[in-house]
Amino acid sequence: MASQEYMDKMELRQSYRNVWHSDLMNTIQEEPPYCCFAFWCGPCASYLLRKRALYNDMSRYECCGGYMPCSGKCGERSCPEFCLCTEVFFCFGNSVSSTRFMLQDEFNIQTTQCDNCIIGFMFCLQQVACIFSIIALIVGSDEIQEASQILNCLSDSVYCTVCACMQAQHKLEMDKRDGKFGPPPVMVVPPMQQMSRIDQPVPPSIGYPPHPSYGPPYGHAPPPPTHGYPPPPPGYPPYGYPPPPPGYPPHGYQHPGHPPPGYPK
Repeated sequence: MASQEYMDKMELRQSYRNVWHSDLMNTIQEEPPYCCFAFWCGPCASYLLRKRALYNDMSRYECCGGYMPCSGKCGERSCPEFCLCTEVFFCFGNSVSSTRFMLQDEFNIQTTQCDNCIIGFMFCLQQVACIFSIIALIVGSDEIQEASQILNCLSDSVYCTVCACMQAQHKLEMDKRDGKFGPPPVMVVPPMQQMSRIDQPVPPSIGYPPHPSYGPPYGHAPPPPTHGYPPPPPGYPPYGYPPPPPGYPPHGYQHPGHPPPGYPK
């Protein structure tokens, strides 16, 4: 019976929000050499991945990652390399799943529904093959015995293939952790946004400033019209220009042609 701590960890993994760098379906495309290596020499790949998951610090090693009842009771502290070799050869499935749990707990990674379906199909096929073997042993029928052997061969092939893809998935995730895909993107704090309130007559301007040709924003009175010539630009007259002499223009001086004829005085 699983311990309460193990059950709590299983429930906690369901709330993880991160995903694997690659799902099981795409690991063959992204890492075909390592998939072949993990298929033909699964225990060797499991040994290397577990050691890498521990950051090559074997003093942190614990049998099956601390997820099994035998963890911490196999003399791991005295000879961790030998214990890890024993684990990957005699408990290969547990060694792969333990490395997977370690990465999930470290990076808060959830397993996608597609990966869960693949893993569930692998387990169901193994159970069906086991049931057919038991029935063939009890009945003694040659047809059932042959069918059980075919199912066993098929389930073993699926098991080795899924474990190889799973270990390639772990390898890609640790490559991402170690920065082999480039530095992580720099997170930039977004600018502060304002929300319009009911008591505001005009909502705040967010985004691009209003175009000057559009006029004043809605709710604001237009500027008063200017009569005559526009005011001189800033800095006019230029600095150092002598002021007009006293008494200029003379009193009563009128410009010729101003005001125009017919204009009331």
